[in-house]
Amino acid sequence: MSISSHLAEVQQAITECEKEAGREDGSVTLIAVSKTFDADVIEKALKAGQRVFGENKVQEAKGKWPQLREAYEGVELHLIGPLQSNKAKDAVALFDVIHTIDRKKIARSIRVEMEKQSRELDLFIQINTGAEPQKAGILPDEADDFIGFCQVELGLSIRGLMCIPPFDEDPKPHFKMLRKIAKRNDIKELSMGMSSDYTEAIKQGATYVRVGSAIFGHRKQKKD
Repeated sequence: MSISSHLAEVQQAITECEKEAGREDGSVTLIAVSKTFDADVIEKALKAGQRVFGENKVQEAKGKWPQLREAYEGVELHLIGPLQSNKAKDAVALFDVIHTIDRKKIARSIRVEMEKQSRELDLFIQINTGAEPQKAGILPDEADDFIGFCQVELGLSIRGLMCIPPFDEDPKPHFKMLRKIAKRNDIKELSMGMSSDYTEAIKQGATYVRVGSAIFGHRKQKKD
């Protein structure tokens, strides 16, 4: 099957899940995760009408998206991978949404760069719902304080929360945890669910799902 066919299948599945969950049509945004794929592959999704994409690495995205943006109007680019503070300048210049704010240093760097560049990005805080030591994200019991720090001390508008459940666990409790943290902090958007579990994420309130392999197929492994 072609990328356009896979894309249509995922979009249809999202629509059906919205209906089953009693949610409004169009309440879930599909982020097509294009990390490791070259511009010629991504173009197939763009030609099929997809405009919201996710990338993991700032440097990789810099190599392909400026040219793609020139060719296709209306692109919205999301950074869904860990961000280093020395990449904050490029990230603010290139992306429209950052999903992975998880440290005070990163939050401060983003605030400074948005002011310098006169750009306001939509920001999400990543929560490490499984408390996995190898994974980025604020620990759940530190989430409320960190959200408050970002909103009050730095004056950042935190639009949503993001999580990546442990790959070997049922994702449902993690999605519920993220929704609970968001609700008590009056945060509206939830970035959760990938190719293997996005349908469950929609049932649990996801407003953004990050789907890559179900659209583009298996990824090529690229070195840093």
